[in-house]
Amino acid sequence: MLDIVELSRLQFALTAMYHFLFVPLTLGMAFLLAIMETVYVLSGKQIYKDMTKFWGKLFGINFALGVATGLTMEFQFGTNWSYYSHYVGDIFGAPLAIEGLMAFFLESTFVGLFFFGWDRLGKVQHMCVTWLVALGSNLSALWILVANGWMQNPIASDFNFETMRMEMVSFSELVLNPVAQVKFVHTVASGYVTGAMFILGISAWYMLKGRDFAFAKRSFAIAASFGMAAVLSVIVLGDESGYEMGDVQKTKLAAIEAEWETQPAPAAFTLFGIPDQEEETNKFAIQIPYALGIIATRSVDTPLSA
Repeated sequence: MLDIVELSRLQFALTAMYHFLFVPLTLGMAFLLAIMETVYVLSGKQIYKDMTKFWGKLFGINFALGVATGLTMEFQFGTNWSYYSHYVGDIFGAPLAIEGLMAFFLESTFVGLFFFGWDRLGKVQHMCVTWLVALGSNLSALWILVANGWMQNPIASDFNFETMRMEMVSFSELVLNPVAQVKFVHTVASGYVTGAMFILGISAWYMLKGRDFAFAKRSFAIAASFGMAAVLSVIVLGDESGYEMGDVQKTKLAAIEAEWETQPAPAAFTLFGIPDQEEETNKFAIQIPYALGIIATRSVDTPLSA
């Protein structure tokens, strides 16, 4: 029988997973919309305005779902994890408050102007609005991942024995937390890939069906160029993210990969397996030799601790 703590963890995990179905697409599509509208302003071709409006509708649906699922997740800090909020609120609450008051307000305000300002704003003004939507969405990711980065690597804080709470000692150190920074750049770059692939897939389907070929071709070209740059950046930034975890979160990495015993270097990466806690083994494991050791240590002779 699951107790209240396990149920709370399960609820938060499911909510976070559901929320993150929409976040990467928001991050990626926001910049693609800004690029499309910039091309429209510079070229004056109506087709790029039509592209921005069409993909903007899909962006709006995804954005609304992301907001709804994100709010329900945040409420759980007060309902299921109220003591945690009290214990680390001085640190954990600061970036979340900044995200809400600065990034989310910026993003949500200009999303409204994006949809309802086509006939009320000039071309350049509306283009600036779209870029601010993209900026706001990425700033939201920054501050949320600063908070998450502190949870992974709790620097810039001390425990106060008088108040029995964690207190911030350096805001700049909190923001520049190396775990937070690598998580941020990797997450947003992954979002750019997701947004590009979303537009590429739909555009390819339109071209295969012979529908609105010119529209789909131009959408495909912009998404392909943007996506290629994003994919190349993800390769580099993903490597940095994996190495950082192998440096500061060795125990967590071993737990994620179910490394019961220290393997000879370089360790294998487990694609699939069913952990058996009693026997401390992984049943039906499918592994890629050497991959985990190279990702986490960038070497072939450094063992990964269990």
